[in-house]
Amino acid sequence: MAAQTIDDLPTPSLILDRAILHRNLKRMSDRLRSAGVILRPHLKTAKSIQVGRMAVEGHDGRITVSTLAEARYFAGGGFKDILYGVGIVPAKLPAITELRRQGVNLRVVTDNLAVAKAIADAAKGGDTFSVFIEIDSGAGRAGLPFPELPGLLDIARVLHAEPGVELAGVMTHAGHSYHQSTPDGIAAVAEQERRAIVGAAEALRAAGIPCPIVSGGSTPTAMHSRDFTGITEMRPGVYVFNDLDQEYIGSCSAGDLALSVLASVIGHYPHRNQLLVDAGALALSKDISAQEFQPKVGFGTIAGTSTDGMAVVECSQEHGFVGSDSPLPYAKLPVGSRVRVLPNHACITAAAYDRYYVVDSDLDGGKSVVDVYDRINGW
Repeated sequence: MAAQTIDDLPTPSLILDRAILHRNLKRMSDRLRSAGVILRPHLKTAKSIQVGRMAVEGHDGRITVSTLAEARYFAGGGFKDILYGVGIVPAKLPAITELRRQGVNLRVVTDNLAVAKAIADAAKGGDTFSVFIEIDSGAGRAGLPFPELPGLLDIARVLHAEPGVELAGVMTHAGHSYHQSTPDGIAAVAEQERRAIVGAAEALRAAGIPCPIVSGGSTPTAMHSRDFTGITEMRPGVYVFNDLDQEYIGSCSAGDLALSVLASVIGHYPHRNQLLVDAGALALSKDISAQEFQPKVGFGTIAGTSTDGMAVVECSQEHGFVGSDSPLPYAKLPVGSRVRVLPNHACITAAAYDRYYVVDSDLDGGKSVVDVYDRINGW
């Protein structure tokens, strides 16, 4: 039986280049190891046990997830130290204890005193918890704002006072690094991130409360931080695949994008200098965040030197409208031909699929399907 190639795949399909993936993983692994910082990869991007195992190779195996479905999935794959990086609510504590009773150190996050009390109360029945206090280092999403840190010591004392609760440390997500477009700009956010969590850790320790883990997060700050002093671990995520957004803000180069969507050309419309592909909003997402720095990127660009300047400029549910400032090469892209669309935001694009078709550009230019990786979706 002949080996499967990408020409045999249905469209749209999610394509993962293993060679680029390995390079991305090694780059981040080497960088953080040389900085003396532990890597806790955020696997909300990959949502794949196969990718997760590669990401922690040579490290101690700790990971981050963003849903309970991911926590169960990765626990089933043998991962034992998992940070559920979304603020916990009391109604989800039974799900946490279920996994912890199975020997998984599933850690939770809060920035709320009432939730801290609920965790402490739940521990009185004999269950244990490991908790991070979330700090807002400038992204304005969740966490106690630095430098005020309102309620930090109150939350910490409630958690620390209960024998069944471990106050694991403090954490933040420097999501505002995505709004920078230069190494200097990202480095400034990284320093803001560092000062916030190290400052929170110092405040806890000054009050006699242990703070063993000081956890930062975001691919841009992990790549461009110039000082990790006081940080014990970093939680980058999208670095495993990278995307146009990361390329345009300078976290990676054009050759570092491991993920693409395989689509078929389904129509030619020379009167408006467009063609259609069968990958629309549900296959690509409508995330256009990269336009802040590259206005013509649309909803994804078309990979390949023969298609420079081509992008999906509009989407309906199942249709992608491909355009360019130059006349489109219709003769090279007849109806039925295939293109690869590079996503703006790998996390959102990948969420539409239940598997990765794996190719390897170092073997045959990425033409053969060398493996299939599964992934978990939902909550």
